[in-house]
Amino acid sequence: MRQSPTVRKRRLAAELRRMREAAGYTVDSARRELGWSAGRLNHMEAGRSRPDASALRDLMNLYGVTDPARRDALLALGRQSKERGWWDTYADVLPDSYVGFEAEASVISTFQPVVLPGLLQIPDYTAEIARRSLGSSDAEIRRIVEVRAERQNILRRPDAPEVRAVVDESVLLRLRRHPDLARRQINHLIETAEADNTVTFQVLPLDAGLHSASFGAMVILDYADELDPSIVYLETRAEGLYLENPDQVAGYRKAFEDVLASALSPQDTIERMKELIR
Repeated sequence: MRQSPTVRKRRLAAELRRMREAAGYTVDSARRELGWSAGRLNHMEAGRSRPDASALRDLMNLYGVTDPARRDALLALGRQSKERGWWDTYADVLPDSYVGFEAEASVISTFQPVVLPGLLQIPDYTAEIARRSLGSSDAEIRRIVEVRAERQNILRRPDAPEVRAVVDESVLLRLRRHPDLARRQINHLIETAEADNTVTFQVLPLDAGLHSASFGAMVILDYADELDPSIVYLETRAEGLYLENPDQVAGYRKAFEDVLASALSPQDTIERMKELIR
């Protein structure tokens, strides 16, 4: 059930690189054989363009891919990569491809030192955060709230991803200036944490001191299929930054595990949130 054109496009790009290298071609020699422009194959292998069936067949013929099952699988992957995700209709308020990568993740590990993870926000919290962003109109805020609510549907799927969320305690304390919103948002977190679901929520207390994620927020996306390597996503004001190098991913994973070890246990987190409400 979990399938994303964004992830399929990345997998297809990786398959095209593997096929070319296995056949002993460089990008330049392959594109010359096919009579393509200098950038066409580069764009395909970088996932910036999605080849049509004809281009895929030309590549498979050049690389000597004759197995019918593999050819059919690559053509199917090409079709899947060209499908539209529900998030495409929100391109006006989504700065990058993150939602497409999140949609197929099997494990989502996130540390947030400033705001709550999007998957755990109530609509009014989302709207307030968006309102604080310079230049957000009322119409844009409504769209942002809509897309955030749509994202959260992955938590209700039969194949919902495992979510491991750690937030700095200051994220909750910052809500004290908005008591009504704080009460509703924190109650939502408590209900989510106490429910029988795939979400684990923990607070990193202020008295934990300095920690290894002092660089800021991070999200690590893991996938069930070994053909889809893990990704680290670092959010920025504009487009986010994606890291796929295994050593980089391992470094961020180590930092996340260190923060996780310093955080309150899930049960102690619930008690701390109830204390905040009181």
